[in-house]
Amino acid sequence: MIDDISPAAAWAAVSGRPNAHLVDVRTPMEWEHIGVPDLSGAGRTLVRDSWQLPPAGQINPDFLTTLEQAGIGKTDEIYFICRSGARSMAAAHAAYDAGYHNVFNVADGFEGPEDATGSRGRLAGWQASELPWTRG
Repeated sequence: MIDDISPAAAWAAVSGRPNAHLVDVRTPMEWEHIGVPDLSGAGRTLVRDSWQLPPAGQINPDFLTTLEQAGIGKTDEIYFICRSGARSMAAAHAAYDAGYHNVFNVADGFEGPEDATGSRGRLAGWQASELPWTRG
């Protein structure tokens, strides 16, 4: 079972433990136009590893290879984040099945659910938690 972790708990883990990694599984378009978690204040680097590829949304065949190339070990902690928590949960399951057993899903993702106006980033998630982030 993959645990949902709050964005604040993920930030604390990545900020405080050298074997903890935040992996953003959204698409390059999302990273560029919506923004990404900014780990520079913690002296860390965000791992960008799309789970699904545009335009059709097929699973990225290089997903696990990118984790390896990022230097993430099988015993490291991995916190997966996407827009709202669905793709990151699927990515966490795939990583778990590949032998990464310290994997977590960041609940509500980067933007969280839509509010009454259809906007994201205000109700829950990384942005709404006022954690550091930057554009692209």
